[in-house]
Amino acid sequence: MRIDCPNCGSRDRREFQYLGAAVLMDRPAPDAGEQAFVEYVYFRENPAGAHRELWLHEMGCRSWIVAERNMGTHEFASTRLAADVKRGAK
Repeated sequence: MRIDCPNCGSRDRREFQYLGAAVLMDRPAPDAGEQAFVEYVYFRENPAGAHRELWLHEMGCRSWIVAERNMGTHEFASTRLAADVKRGAK
C-alpha cells in the first residue's frame, strides 16, 4: 500500500504511523463537560466506505496527514496536511 505525502510524494505505507479517525482533531473545549470527553475518547464510528484518518509520516518529513480512505478497498482518495485541514485551508 502506498500513501501520497503532500510534502514527499508517494511513499510506502511502512514509512507512516496510523493514529486513527481524523475526528481526533476535533477535541472538545476544556469546559465542555465530562460527557463530551467520554464521547471524544471512547466512541468511534466504523464506516464501511470513505473514512478520514490521521497518519504520521514517521520515517519521512514527520508531518501529520489527513487521508480519506475507502475502508473496503483501502484505496486512498486524497491526502492533505493536517495543519491545513485544521486551519480550514482549501
